[in-house]
Amino acid sequence: MADYAFRAARPDGQLVDGRIEAASKELALRQLRGQGFTPIRIDESGTTAAVPLAVATLPAAPATTPGRRLFFADRGPDHTDVHALTGELAIMLRAGLSLDRALRVLAGMARKPSVRAMLEDLLTSVKAGKGLSQALLAHQALFGEFYINMVRSGEAGGQLAEVLTRLAEHLERVRALRESVVSALLYPAILVVVAAVSVFLILAFVIPQFESLFTDMGEALPLPTRIIVAAGHVVVDWGWLLALALAAAIVLGRRWLRTPAGRRWRDARLLRLPALGSVVQKFEITRFARSMGTLLGSGVAIVPAIRIASETMDNVCLRAAMTGVVPAIKQGGRMAEALAATGLFTPLALNMVRLGEETGRLDDMLLELARVHDHEVQAGVKRALTLLEPLLILGLGGVIAVIIMSILMGILSINDLAA
Repeated sequence: MADYAFRAARPDGQLVDGRIEAASKELALRQLRGQGFTPIRIDESGTTAAVPLAVATLPAAPATTPGRRLFFADRGPDHTDVHALTGELAIMLRAGLSLDRALRVLAGMARKPSVRAMLEDLLTSVKAGKGLSQALLAHQALFGEFYINMVRSGEAGGQLAEVLTRLAEHLERVRALRESVVSALLYPAILVVVAAVSVFLILAFVIPQFESLFTDMGEALPLPTRIIVAAGHVVVDWGWLLALALAAAIVLGRRWLRTPAGRRWRDARLLRLPALGSVVQKFEITRFARSMGTLLGSGVAIVPAIRIASETMDNVCLRAAMTGVVPAIKQGGRMAEALAATGLFTPLALNMVRLGEETGRLDDMLLELARVHDHEVQAGVKRALTLLEPLLILGLGGVIAVIIMSILMGILSINDLAA
């Protein structure tokens, strides 16, 4: 006999946590269902002590106090919340809960007031007779057209639980790929910040300590030393103004990059980077292929699937290159030839799409293409960082070495004059 920890829903929709002893996980599930519970999660607890089936109702989400709100402000639902509730909703629907009961349970589980309010709004719409996809239209900015079309296809085919499961898997893979890229870029970003802070501290605090030695030298000082001393003066006398100017430049630059012209400029430069440009392109193609394969596998027609999957690409230059694909397919062309005309896809990708069209398994081949490109993106990021990190370290060391050599040249020139 093994001991299992479980979370289940009562017939009234109330969540409970507890433990149950059974010979196997399947028998534990059967016991819970026999007692009127709807299992949501069950895991082997690893303990051997027998625990009675009496369970305690989960406590309600604590109210946010003013003190906590100051540090843990509820900024509204985000993509992490969407990912979590998608997986939980899929589990509840597979377990046999009706949609309205599942939404009621999720609202009771929500810790963030904004998420709870959103779920209650969805529940109100569903109880009024709307489908889940119609209810989600009021929150399209959060869920996106891709998500809503997936839910609509699941409702049309009577497979909402399966589609939500596939959506949760899709969101998990996208999140994992994004986090792997962000984690890989974290160390170079730290190096850049350390380099900037180190140079600022040297110019602001170290260089002024040597200035008294160079006061009487005048034009006899070597040119590099005079430049470094002048740079130190600028940092000490106008450091606050430089900081304000830098902050203003960052704010204005970020605002400009949000404009259509700024995004086009940024995305075009990203694609032209020597080592990372191809990685960025494969990253975007991976997002397209995974979205397209997920949509096709859920029953969405190919033309709207291409349009929606293209919109999931963040790079506006690559998205613009995809605009000719839909017209080509509407005119009777094949998807592989339409994608080849964009010039974005590798021969491997085009062959996989062509094979998927010939075998009638286009969705599976696109998902396989996404998995292949996942590995290539991660390997490409590692290769690029293998080159970038030594360059950043050498650059930081070179800047500091130039400053030190300039000071030493000034000191040596003083010794020459004294001799």
